Amino acid sequence: MKNFFLLFFIFLAFAWAEDPVIDVINKGVVLPKIIVKDTSNLNDANLKRSFYNILVNDLKVSSNFEVVSEGSENFNYTFEYDLAKNGNTLSLNVRIKAGGEQKSSQNYTLNNIEQYPFLAHKSVKESVNFLALAPVEWMDHKILIARTNGPKQSQIIMADYTLTYQKVIISGGLNLFPKWANEEQSAFYYTAYDHEMPTLYRYDLKTNQANKILSSGGMVVASDVNKNGDKILITMAPQDQPDVYLYDLNSKNLTKMTNYSGIDVNANFIGEDESKVVFVSDRLGYPNIFMQNIGSTNAEQVVFHGKNNSAVSTYKDFLVYSSRESNQAGVFNIYLMSIKSDDIRQLSANGKNLFPRFSSDGGSIVFIKYLGVQSALGVIRVNANKTFYFPLKVGKIQSIDW
Repeated sequence: MKNFFLLFFIFLAFAWAEDPVIDVINKGVVLPKIIVKDTSNLNDANLKRSFYNILVNDLKVSSNFEVVSEGSENFNYTFEYDLAKNGNTLSLNVRIKAGGEQKSSQNYTLNNIEQYPFLAHKSVKESVNFLALAPVEWMDHKILIARTNGPKQSQIIMADYTLTYQKVIISGGLNLFPKWANEEQSAFYYTAYDHEMPTLYRYDLKTNQANKILSSGGMVVASDVNKNGDKILITMAPQDQPDVYLYDLNSKNLTKMTNYSGIDVNANFIGEDESKVVFVSDRLGYPNIFMQNIGSTNAEQVVFHGKNNSAVSTYKDFLVYSSRESNQAGVFNIYLMSIKSDDIRQLSANGKNLFPRFSSDGGSIVFIKYLGVQSALGVIRVNANKTFYFPLKVGKIQSIDW
């Protein structure tokens, strides 16, 4: 079993928290002002308060508005809404007004009241689109989190990006490394022990059924899925040697891509045509990011600064990674770069910032930030140069996927 945990240096984190809060870094751009007005006649005070707070936070995180308090005289837009509850069903009407004139009116229905954060996220996402502002298509996407909850026990939960909604999907035994199987987020891969054998499963959220993909001694972890959803990059160690493999779901062919006498893990497709992969390797004597063409065994170094670059995520030609700062003890920062440029952009500062993951549109990055004995989920809005934090309430984090 010890071999299976070779990847923990990439993914492991600990986290506890209170109610969702938000923090903003790098202010400065003048944004249109917006007021949030609740016209609901709702008896559930907790739901009423929480829904309002989520809407306010969503509008801030969108980085398209400055949210001002109701009663302010200087504002550009009003986000007016009416939330109604009928048993387990929620209905929502959102009206966007500008200069006293109604610009839009949208109605939404949700048949699962527990998922109310996604109702708020969707309404803000679509309101932003209607106003032709910078899109936030990722906002109502779900996050997968693996959390340990006892010796050789871990759960896979599904959450919204604020971590207000959390639902246990898989429990019992050791369930690790969840990875979305498609853009629709209707299924995901995860690793579990099947009679002491690491086994990769695909879990269908529509049928609530898990199907076995393959097993391997040592470890088997799905690190990335291509756009079509028919190829998986997998880390396996059948002879106690972690290497990168490519698995074709249609043909069931498994191709070994790396053959280095060390550690090669965490591979991700990169490039518009997904003809290359980047991965983490210790072939320099420390974890760093390398790239190679699919079908080739020649790997080239991608990152040339830092001595511990141990996590990577990709979007088209871009990659984001966490790097330990050589002159600052215990400090890890998030960096962004393109394989078509030598420019590197630092996205975080101070503390431990780990496990970055791109959003579906590449405009945002989610990561874990250590805050002493606590942790927070960070969301970086790349183009707006802003970072938001949401305290974690999920215990001990093993890995995440967005």
